[in-house]
Amino acid sequence: MDFNFSADEEDLRNRIVRFAQKELSAGVVGRDRAHEFPRDLWDKCGQMGLTGLPVPESYGGSDLAPLSCAVALEALGYGCTDGGLAFSVCAHLLACVVPVWKHGDDAMKQRYLPDLCAGRLIAVNAMTEAQTGSDPFSMTTRAEPGAGGYRVSGSKIFCSNGPVAKLAVVYAVTDKGKGYHGGITAFLIPTDSAGFSVGQQFEKMGLRTSPISELVLDQVFVPEANIIGKVGGGGPIFAESMDWERALLGACHLGSMQRLLEGSIRYSRTRKQFGQLICKNQAVSHKIADMKVRLEAARWLIFKAASSLDVSREAGFHAAIAKLFTSEAFVDSARAGIQLMGGYGYMVESEVERVMRDALGSTIYSGTSEMQRNIIGRWLGL
Repeated sequence: MDFNFSADEEDLRNRIVRFAQKELSAGVVGRDRAHEFPRDLWDKCGQMGLTGLPVPESYGGSDLAPLSCAVALEALGYGCTDGGLAFSVCAHLLACVVPVWKHGDDAMKQRYLPDLCAGRLIAVNAMTEAQTGSDPFSMTTRAEPGAGGYRVSGSKIFCSNGPVAKLAVVYAVTDKGKGYHGGITAFLIPTDSAGFSVGQQFEKMGLRTSPISELVLDQVFVPEANIIGKVGGGGPIFAESMDWERALLGACHLGSMQRLLEGSIRYSRTRKQFGQLICKNQAVSHKIADMKVRLEAARWLIFKAASSLDVSREAGFHAAIAKLFTSEAFVDSARAGIQLMGGYGYMVESEVERVMRDALGSTIYSGTSEMQRNIIGRWLGL
């Protein structure tokens, strides 16, 4: 499989790297400390087209193929040292914009996609619940049919972008007897709807510039026009959005891993211990070699997963493999970066400790590592 970049993809990557380095990284230490979402920088990401990468130009997007989206998001992860902002962009794009683009009717697309793709509207995915976690079969949020639509009641937790979102992709039970397959429906709900509120907001170990909260729905009326896809079709829509998220959010991690690798090499070439540069010590050079191996292996898995989106029935299989390996490789490389830098790596000003905190979340969101192993096992007939 040939993953050599085309001239257009090289240009795309270079433009995004330059943009992110110039516009998105200044002041990140202070924002991280304050748990501050940078709306001004979000708007710049929207103007750059990052919030609508795969969507057709007719709906306001950039019309990029999934592999080109991976190239773009790796460039974002490399150039932007604000991991929370990059995560918020991906959560909006992959778990919210993609379902509307793929499954909304034309009226829904015409109404919402231009503002979503431009970043004027921020979206939040609302699936996880406090008592169910990774078990959507046990969802308790209900949608009861009424005149011209549904009344949705329940609460969702750990909703990335929740405190700042204007639109929510909400999954609710419409037929308890059918369960997850046929009994779950996806709704697109404006967050200023009557009965819709932001509940508890959370402080996190990492990704602190990406706001996260509980969302509460109390008899929120949703017209039939705001059903994404069809009634009962929410399960496959969510599964597909997770394939996109697992395959392409990992591309951002590739960029961070590349930046970690380069920083470790620079540090090892200037830091002296016991009269010689530490890069001359095998214990150091081997750590850096392992960082490079993890990066290259992860890149191939991510690009393979991205290439399979929309064209292979095994897309979910490849996405789970890529997500599992890349997230755990990300943590390992961040830990190695801190170890190489010693006390300097442990300091806030180094950036590496922040990457470590951000990386730990990657083994949890979009399905834990354990869930990915379950998915892979099922694909193998286990």
